[in-house]
Amino acid sequence: MDTVNEPIVTASPEIRTIIERVLTLEKGKLYQKNLRNINDDVLTIIKEVIQ
Repeated sequence: MDTVNEPIVTASPEIRTIIERVLTLEKGKLYQKNLRNINDDVLTIIKEVIQ
């Protein structure tokens, strides 16, 4: 399990924040039948963290 988490653990704080926010977003949309706009949401997360 450590090798699976290694990229997340060793990532920069910004990348870790993006990963955590995208995972939370995906978890929240798991039960929706229509997963539209997830790409827009991911792009928004990336832009917010980078700026």
